[in-house]
Amino acid sequence: MRKPGDLQVSVDPIVLEIVEGTLAAIELEVETAIGRTARSPMIRDAHDFRAGIHDRKLRKLTGRSYSALVQPVARDYPLDSMRPGDVFFHNDVYLSEGGIGHLPDLCVTVPVFHDGDVVAFVQAFGHHDDIGGAVPGSMPSAATSVFEEGLMVPPIRLWDAGVPNEAALKIMTRNSRMPDSLAADLDAECSACLMGARRLGELFTRYGRLMVEECFDAILANTTRVFRAELLSKIPDGTYVWEDYAEHDGVDEPKLHAQRITLTKVSAGDGVTDGKLILDFTGTSPQAKGPINHCANYSDGNFLAKWLAPILRNLADSPERAAELDVNEGVIPLIEMKFPPPGTLLTPIFPAPTNARTFVILRLLGVLAGVVAKAVDGRMPADQETIRYTGVYGSDASGDPYLMREVLGGGSGGRYYADGEDTIHVVPDSRNIPVEFAESRWPFVVESLGLAVDSGGAGRYRGGLGYEKRIRMLRDASFMSIADRSLLACWGVRGGRAGRPFEVVIDPEGPNERVVDALADAEPVRAGEVIRIRTTGGGGWGDPLERPYEEVARDLAWGKISVTGARNDYGVVVASDGTVDEAASEALRGSRTSASEAFFDRGPGYPALAGGRTFAEVDVL
Repeated sequence: MRKPGDLQVSVDPIVLEIVEGTLAAIELEVETAIGRTARSPMIRDAHDFRAGIHDRKLRKLTGRSYSALVQPVARDYPLDSMRPGDVFFHNDVYLSEGGIGHLPDLCVTVPVFHDGDVVAFVQAFGHHDDIGGAVPGSMPSAATSVFEEGLMVPPIRLWDAGVPNEAALKIMTRNSRMPDSLAADLDAECSACLMGARRLGELFTRYGRLMVEECFDAILANTTRVFRAELLSKIPDGTYVWEDYAEHDGVDEPKLHAQRITLTKVSAGDGVTDGKLILDFTGTSPQAKGPINHCANYSDGNFLAKWLAPILRNLADSPERAAELDVNEGVIPLIEMKFPPPGTLLTPIFPAPTNARTFVILRLLGVLAGVVAKAVDGRMPADQETIRYTGVYGSDASGDPYLMREVLGGGSGGRYYADGEDTIHVVPDSRNIPVEFAESRWPFVVESLGLAVDSGGAGRYRGGLGYEKRIRMLRDASFMSIADRSLLACWGVRGGRAGRPFEVVIDPEGPNERVVDALADAEPVRAGEVIRIRTTGGGGWGDPLERPYEEVARDLAWGKISVTGARNDYGVVVASDGTVDEAASEALRGSRTSASEAFFDRGPGYPALAGGRTFAEVDVL
């Protein structure tokens, strides 16, 4: 008997469009269902979760967002042992094949059946409020072991043929400080994925397994073809090296924790045929004592390759074209990963802590952008840092414990054709928590939420601005922060300047004013005190002295830069009536020099950690 994969079925282009559109619709429907039925603010309001659809070969078919992997489930539970109604669950970082970065990311996976066989998977994973561990929120900034970070669950059958495993659910909720929201979130995710599996099963019933699986193959093959022809072809064959750094790990004193990529582009000689990228992470720093490690070296780096691939879309001919390009399993044949031996930031050894692994995986997005920028004369965006966790916890007026945690975005980097965007979030559709909801649920008042003036890196194209948020506490509480880029700013490129770093100040301009470390678990805040949070601005692109006066004047009018910032960052003199004094500005600009042998600007914080050096050796072309 022939297996479905043995037959070559001609794919009807109309059916292909229907299948591809159905996959995207199912993914969106699953995410919508979770958002509407979950209970925790992190899932329901901040939308820090995502869904994905995979085929029976464990290949990711959808590309609207990144997702976890099915590999750990299939590794522990053979496909022929699965039954309709099964729901699998895991969050164990070291047993996730690289798909889970830290323990608060909980993952549910549902198999899809057709004629009694597993034909696909629907999966959802997201960041939950609390899964136990040393501190509320399960992200202890000074953890030295994963055992301090919460409950580890290897792949288990959470629902068995439609029957929930009540014992497992009791264990998980018992270990959470927020058991009700955890239980509700899991119920929402399981139910949504089961719904998605029914929808996908209907697609197989309508068109047959052979046709649908041929469509899956065609979708992935098209991604491979398009990325190779439209994106990789822009990178000249050759080898390029760059690195960037995390600044602290919560345990040791701040220092440079390097993440290095040696990128080699190869092809048959024309830049397109057989084109692929080899990413070698040799030179990455040893694993940290604290929780900034990321387990990347599993399943040949499958998750990390799909995490990094969206950066390549910046090479598209236009931003509109870039937005059309999904990242699915079709990118895997184009990216070969080479990891250093065990014991580095990307190859940590169990039980190294990982809860702040965003410091590494976010930085790697920038390292790939930077190394590609060296290859294409800077035609890539400057740096951005768009995830950091801040929050408060304590007891409300009724004496009940609460936990508010938020993922505030930051500015994106300037581009060779436009300024960066303000206050973006790297997780698709994620958002800050609505003020009205926050004030009705937790004992504080949001006094202001706006743009952090002057935070975007100066450049011909300015970096996007970060947030400035002011929260006044109504009761004593504790403030928490898991953030990077408080010392090392988002870098500028090709003459652009670095953006402003992350900063938290409690009681600004008050008698007890104090700067809070970016890694903090329990900073005391008194009732009446204000917490001021300023998130990172994106790096600038190009020489800021070449920014047209009318664009500087526009930024002044919009409140994105100050009069002082216009003078110091752009060499623009503002007259007493608020207009640009062009003659004075020409003289001021003429007195300045923009020459530097470095292709990147890392900002004023870099020399303090680099022994006085203003740039790294790899910063020079």
